[in-house]
Amino acid sequence: MKRTQLLSTLAAAALIVTTAVGGVLSGGLGGAAEAATNGTLAATAGCGKAPTLSNGTRTISSGGQNRSYILRIPDGYDRNRPYRLVFGFHWLNGSANNVASAGYYGLLPLSNNSTIFVAPQGIDNGWANTNGRDLTLFDDISRQVENDLCVDTTQRFALGWSYGGAMSYAVACARSSVIRAVAVLSGANLSGCNGGTQPVPYFGIHGTHDSVLNISMGRSLRDTFVRNNGCTAQSPREPALNSFSHITTVYSGCRSGYPVQWAAFDGDHTPSPVDGSGTPNDSRTWTSGEIWRFFSQFESTTPPTTTPPTSTPPTSTPPTSTPPTTTPPTTPPATGCAAAYRTVNTWPGGFQGEVTVANNTTATVNGWNVRLTLASGQAISSLWSGVNTGTTGTVSVQNAPYNGTLAPNASTTFGFTATGNGATAPGNITCISS
Repeated sequence: MKRTQLLSTLAAAALIVTTAVGGVLSGGLGGAAEAATNGTLAATAGCGKAPTLSNGTRTISSGGQNRSYILRIPDGYDRNRPYRLVFGFHWLNGSANNVASAGYYGLLPLSNNSTIFVAPQGIDNGWANTNGRDLTLFDDISRQVENDLCVDTTQRFALGWSYGGAMSYAVACARSSVIRAVAVLSGANLSGCNGGTQPVPYFGIHGTHDSVLNISMGRSLRDTFVRNNGCTAQSPREPALNSFSHITTVYSGCRSGYPVQWAAFDGDHTPSPVDGSGTPNDSRTWTSGEIWRFFSQFESTTPPTTTPPTSTPPTSTPPTSTPPTTTPPTTPPATGCAAAYRTVNTWPGGFQGEVTVANNTTATVNGWNVRLTLASGQAISSLWSGVNTGTTGTVSVQNAPYNGTLAPNASTTFGFTATGNGATAPGNITCISS
């Protein structure tokens, strides 16, 4: 239903672009609130107060109009604890209720009562942002919530799909001193980008054959923050057609505290792709987990104003007892497959790795299982094109349903992101075929 609604209104959405970009997008949360993200944690006015707001639909006067939003306060709310604040913007012809009923893009069940969620309602079920009216709504809701509830001013986030992704992008452009990070699912520049020159941590997700908003539109949004965040420009790998997989790339070279992440998936215009399947599913999608991990890395941190010291390398020297991983083991021909690891990207506190599984025999391999040992302090946070058992220590990765069959001399890959020092490569890599 979501996809059909968007297809029928794509022409209207394109027309909206010119209106939104031409608008005057001024204003903000005010000096005190904006300054809060540039220093130490500032308690909002609602900290310590008995709240008057409650869960459910709230009305608010914004820009001379009556607007609304749905509020979700954590169970067991503690008025003396600063909470994360997440805005979830709906898609074209969607609604705040759609976002709330779907758990705010699946983040609510992952939050463990650490987060205040807001789902604003767009005019005409969209985010034209004419004359900055929807940015004003963002400001007014933020002010109302923070005057009544206890919010960590360094932990404001926004996300959305399609038109909601466009609105999240507009927030990143115009409220860089307020928002800590955004996630844009299948977005495009439909709600304007006032400013758009300051760094903001950015996670873009897009289908490689999106029939509503072409992936080139998503790449363009991503590249805005690749530039703003000082990342090294690159063309990230994207999955092949009918692979039913996704590839997540973490950009290297970004300014500390301002990462850019990009996930391309083999699919159409949907917020809930599923690896190994062409059918979207809100409860089985990988997007919510990856977005939650992206947002969670900023917990209790403020945007840095200086380059952090480079004192971490001393922990990167591999122990001499770890066997080298650059040469595949000599035994795989007997088992039918070989596995080789390479580090794709590293960043402070994490890295991205890739394992190539090859069939070096003259017989077809109908399934494979790779075992590898992560170094101390390393833990897999997400993995694609395979099914892992375990996340630390010795990890087993079995083929996904779509890449287990390998013809003679054929190969496939699986990838993962992990926390920990990426200078030490996983060791003891073996592959067994079936």
